[in-house]
Amino acid sequence: MLTLLTAMYVVVRAASSEAQPIRVVVTGAAGQIAYSLLYSIAKGDVFGKDQPIILVLLDIPPMLPVLDGVVMELQDCALPLLREVIPTDKVEVGFKDLDAAILVGSMPRKEGMERKDLLKANVAIFKAQGAALDKYAKKTVKVLVVGNPANTNCLIASKSAPSIPKENFSCLTRLDHNRAASQVAIRCGVPADSVKNVIIWGNHSSTQYPDVHHTKVTVQGTEMAAYDAIKDDAWLKGDFISTVQLRGAAVIKARKLSSAMSAAKAICDHMRDIWFGTKEGEFISMGVYAGGNSYGIPEDLIYSFPIQLKDKNWKVVDGLPINDFSRAKMDATAAELVEERDTAVAFLSQ
Repeated sequence: MLTLLTAMYVVVRAASSEAQPIRVVVTGAAGQIAYSLLYSIAKGDVFGKDQPIILVLLDIPPMLPVLDGVVMELQDCALPLLREVIPTDKVEVGFKDLDAAILVGSMPRKEGMERKDLLKANVAIFKAQGAALDKYAKKTVKVLVVGNPANTNCLIASKSAPSIPKENFSCLTRLDHNRAASQVAIRCGVPADSVKNVIIWGNHSSTQYPDVHHTKVTVQGTEMAAYDAIKDDAWLKGDFISTVQLRGAAVIKARKLSSAMSAAKAICDHMRDIWFGTKEGEFISMGVYAGGNSYGIPEDLIYSFPIQLKDKNWKVVDGLPINDFSRAKMDATAAELVEERDTAVAFLSQ
């Protein structure tokens, strides 16, 4: 009898100790970035190997038949953590009780489209999604904006969700960060994880500033500054920067499609670091609200900074020395973001 009671206690305890499922939405869920992303989320690569997931797939009505195919594939993966898949075109379904929102869908730039027209179209999308997050999601929801122009779309979503803390919104510059780290690793002939603390400052655009003045590279067991490891200042201040800035365009030229596999990997890295934190002594790049920053960046922007994360909260790494070369590039990308913001906010009030 005692053995039976003990066994029942163990079963009940095991059942009660299993984590409750979290609700995660991916917008633009029928697109190619999502197709590379959803498997990793559902498998446990992002939110943990013991964290059950309810995956919500949101897209526009014409894409619902495609979503049905994505749902079938996710079911056919037979993933133990994936408790439910919900395809929808309705924000009240898509954003209900969310723990995490990955906003991939946006209006792409079409041939002949002016940048202000692109901004106007995306202001409408992210104003609506911000308002829906405000109305339906948990107030603790972590929101990652991927759809371009990501920084300004993120700012508009945040402004449209006043009851959710600004700190819960971030935009993706981890792809640029990973590109920069990889370029340094290739140049030094070391694995990518031998490079740490690269920084992407500013906008996820061709004005972004990939900065390796604070980067460390481990070469043959010895950690050294990136400038000492590479020994080519002209490359670091020239081709390295332009390669990272223009990498997205280079991928499109080669593939005739925008970055998907690498974008999905960067989204996973970004969200996993929010959930589990950054390693001691290391920082990554995220676009976050610039209020109160110590680097002289205008406050009402989403700007990419060096970031450390702990307990699902981020902080900007303060006190890094900034030389004149870096200052000029940080200010140039900030100026572009101010211009984008002012144009977008004017549309927001229309």
